[in-house]
Amino acid sequence: MQSLTRRGLISTFAAAPFAAAAAPARLPIRKAVEFSMLPASLAIGDRFQLARDCGFEEIECPTTPEQAKAEEMLAASRTAGLHIHSVMNQEHWRSPLSSADPAVVEKSLEGMRTSLRNAKLWGADTVLLVPAVVNPETGYAQAWERSQRQIRKLIPLAEELKVIIGIEEVWNKFLLSPLEFARYVDDFQSPWIRAYFDIGNVAISGYPQDWIRILGKRIVKLHVKDFSFKNDPAIRKRVPDFTALLDGEIDWRAVHDALAEIGYHGVATVELSGGDAEYLKEVNRRFERILAGV
Repeated sequence: MQSLTRRGLISTFAAAPFAAAAAPARLPIRKAVEFSMLPASLAIGDRFQLARDCGFEEIECPTTPEQAKAEEMLAASRTAGLHIHSVMNQEHWRSPLSSADPAVVEKSLEGMRTSLRNAKLWGADTVLLVPAVVNPETGYAQAWERSQRQIRKLIPLAEELKVIIGIEEVWNKFLLSPLEFARYVDDFQSPWIRAYFDIGNVAISGYPQDWIRILGKRIVKLHVKDFSFKNDPAIRKRVPDFTALLDGEIDWRAVHDALAEIGYHGVATVELSGGDAEYLKEVNRRFERILAGV
């Protein structure tokens, strides 16, 4: 057997260098912004155009009961070329579907009916819904049963309008694990009920990438924000708080890989505090880095 000299080793390595690790692929996800992040001092049309100019491709808008304003938002969407992909329902916190008061529940249902009709007008395919609120007056089991009973009343309208109801997990002391969230959605046995997954909301007690893999194809839309435990010297404790994208503790590469694994290719909406054009452009740049996996 011919021995390899030092020169031979060097020549071999030079001829066959180690291959560099493949860069992650950019996720096939469209970037959206919350309407509430745009400067309230601007006219509606100018807000839509600003979002488009700052690099966003779609937008999520709030429930809009006034028909004239809803029409104005539709016109602004068309003029700016910024599609309204989802409606942020506005009534579910003030009037939860899990309430024991029939008047409160009816107000919540009417808010959802308005949201669904807004979505149909705007060409959106999803309405975000916080399904229930657990509090001293409403126990966990009650929140589960009451909210599912009321949401079932909305499915026929959602099917008629061809708009999906996206259930979101928030800090409402409800749907506290990905397995439970999956079961809650599956209980409806309806293609019109899916998961609106908020990446930042679960970081307080879990790992977004784990939730993504468990929820899988149930996910219809994403909310994007970062999260951190910050030191509070006044109380000598770490307190939970949301942060600018990439400034928190979320492992965005792991999130990227999980989304790639389940084949998610829809829309993701950044949900942060608002600001001016330069701020929004920076948000968009960081958003793009997350989607690129870097």
